[in-house]
Formats: sequence, C-alpha cells, structure tokens
Amino acid sequence: MSWKEFYHNRWTRFSFWALLYVLWVVWLGSYWWLLGLVVIFDMFITKKVKWTFWKKDYKEGEKHNVWLDWLDAIIFAVIFVTFINIFFFQAFKIPSSSMESTLYTGDHLFVSKLAYGPRVPETPLTIPFTHNVIFGKESYSTLIHNKYRRLKGFGHVKRGDAVVFGFPNGDTVLKKAPVEDYHALVRVNGRELVESRLGPIIVRPTDKKDHYVKRCVALPGDTLTVKDGLVYINSVQQEVYPGIQLSYKVVTNGQRINSKVLEKLGLNIGELYYDPALPGYPEMPLTAAMLEKVKDMPGIVSAEPNIETYPSVDAYGIFPFSPDYRWTRDWFGPLWIPKKGETVELDTDNLPLYERIITAYEKNDLKVNDEGMIFINGKEAYSYTFQQDYYFMMGDNRHNSLDSRYWGFVPEDHIVGRPSVIWLSTNRNAKFPKNIRWRRFLKFV
Repeated sequence: MSWKEFYHNRWTRFSFWALLYVLWVVWLGSYWWLLGLVVIFDMFITKKVKWTFWKKDYKEGEKHNVWLDWLDAIIFAVIFVTFINIFFFQAFKIPSSSMESTLYTGDHLFVSKLAYGPRVPETPLTIPFTHNVIFGKESYSTLIHNKYRRLKGFGHVKRGDAVVFGFPNGDTVLKKAPVEDYHALVRVNGRELVESRLGPIIVRPTDKKDHYVKRCVALPGDTLTVKDGLVYINSVQQEVYPGIQLSYKVVTNGQRINSKVLEKLGLNIGELYYDPALPGYPEMPLTAAMLEKVKDMPGIVSAEPNIETYPSVDAYGIFPFSPDYRWTRDWFGPLWIPKKGETVELDTDNLPLYERIITAYEKNDLKVNDEGMIFINGKEAYSYTFQQDYYFMMGDNRHNSLDSRYWGFVPEDHIVGRPSVIWLSTNRNAKFPKNIRWRRFLKFV
C-alpha cells in the first residue's frame, strides 16, 4: 500500500481522528463525550448520516455552487476558531496604558489558555467571535450555566507573570457606562443616583466579565507590602522589572522637551502634558532606564517621584475602602493573600478585607448586626475558610493603573491565561502607516 493509499484509507483516517478525540475527552475529563466516537465512526466508516448536511456532494463534472462552498468554509471556520479560542489561544487587545512600558496601548495579543489550563465555558451559549457584547447588547445567554472547572495546563500562575483575567468588579455593569467600575461609583455617589443616571444594571457571570491584563505580584499565602512605591513580598523587596514605571514630576528650565525625543524615549504622548506654571511635566511615567536619560537631557532641573502618602484624595478609593486602613497606592499593606483551604479569624476590623470574597466570589450570605456579630449563611461566624486561591495584580505603569490596590483580590476562577505573543501593535496617536509599531510585530511576551 502506497503512502497516498494509506492516508486516504477510511480506517486510517478514522483511527487518527478517533485517537485525537479520545485524548481531548480524557483532557476534558467528561467521559460522556466518548459517545461522540459513534459520530466519528459513522463519518468515516458507515456513512449512514450526512453530518455536514449543508455541504453539497457534487457529481463528476457538476458545476460547484459558490454560495454553498462559502457557507461550508464559514461554518468550518466558526467551529475551528471557536474550538481554538476556548481551549488554546484567544485574541486580546490592550485597551489602556496600565502595563506600559511592557505592553502598549494598541498591542494585539494571543493569550495562551494552555499556560494555566483553559476554563470549561460556564455560559456556552454565546454568539461566535464575541465575548460579552454585540451591537450594544449582551451576546450570550445564561440559559445553560456550568459550574467553574479548569482543565490541566502547563503550569500555574507564578509571581511576576503577566496575566489576563476577568475584571473582579465586572459582575455588575452599568448600561450607559459599561467600562466604569460600578462598585467604585456607588461608593462615591450612592447606588440610587448611579443607577438612575447610568443604569439599568447588567449582571454578568464570571466568564463574561471584561478582560484585564496586569502583572501578578503576590500569590496565595503571600504577605504583600508596598513601601515608597516598591513591592515587598514576605518582607523581601521584589525585582523591579525593566518595564515597571512610576510617575515623576519633571521640572524644566521653562522649555518643553521635543515631542519626537519623548516618543523615541517610549512615552505615550497622548497621555503626557506640559504645565507652564511648574514649569514642566507634573506626571511623566518613567522606567528606571528612562529616568536616567531624562535627567541627562539639557534643561532638566529635577525629576522626583510622585509618591502618595496618607491622607490623599486617591487614598479614599484604595482597597479595602475603610478609614481603619490608612493605605495609598504607594504605601499599602501589609496584606495577606487568601489561599484555598486556609482559615482566618474574622472580626469587624478585618472583615472589609474579605467581605467581597465571602459574598461575591464564594456566594455566601453575610450579615453584621448592631452588636458587631458576624453571621455567614445565618450562623454566627468567628472565622472563615477560603474555597479558592486568590492573587494580587498590579500594572507595570504603577501610577496609572487601576489594579488590586483599587479593587482587591483576583479569584483563581477569573484567570484566563498568559499573554504569549504580540501579533500586531498600533499607535492611535499616529496615522497609517506610521501608526504600526513594526518592532513589536510577532514579539514574544
């Protein structure tokens, strides 16, 4: 038998696809799917059912129907891409500058779901190629809702990883302001005012929350502290990665820095402004390497970090939103990161740290009476045992990032994957073709 005959042999093709299917079912861990082998057997061997019912079988010499051929190609593409998106890779676009100078606004990424293991879809009824919205309306149905389950991946989230995850506060979204943090607005303005002006509200399941990307700085069981803008884990200062930048007040002798020089330095001109009253730049985000270059520029008088100390206006929006915790973005903690199976003693002092975990992420009923007694699911509670792991995420652009310092922990079931490669990068402040950052094309993250 020649190689061509062997390749086209129906038993060879059945064996190949059946083996791949069985391996997928074993990975999936749901053995009811083995019934699909009947379909594969019929497709290649018995051929009793026309499974590709939309596809026309042409007789020899018969003219092809272009529309049916296109329909066949489109259906195949939808099935194939959807399968890849669920279990292997998903496209993602960086929407903000919170990770500059590591990931830029306009970077288009492929996110590896194999890095930490893909999540089995909790809401599988979704319009293909959409995440949560299409034409201003929800693109999914909650008619079918599965429990959270993650398949095996190549590893686990490590300290220092860039991670894509569902926005923890994205469970409730305002119809007229879908990108705003609903919970933050309610804390400042009150629920009634926010919902009357920007509502109605939309409640989203875990796997349909908007995606964020940040760097994991603390793992379950770690104790995190931020001192003077620097991160310490278990009292040890962490590595300052090359892309990490802080905001600096750069004072000049009255002259602006040439915009081309700033662009060459890697700064986002669209988010930089010059204050002639200073004179200089009140908030210039700089990495350690960029800071040295700025200091060496002619006309620079000084460059000092914008470190926030308590009290500050920003401090009132800092997690856990309690006056008992005098924390800012630059002086934060110490904070212990919850770990699955670990138990903490509960009281009214530390309850603000774990309240959202207990209620929103782990679905318990929580009440505190006038005497300060804590009740979980109707029973008085003096402690709480966590049901899953949690992480603490921070953007590399430390002074321009809404991250865990502003909304708390990231649950394990919110983890999507790890950025793997940048396949396209565009600069919204430039016109085509200068807006394409060719040096970032096919760059591994």
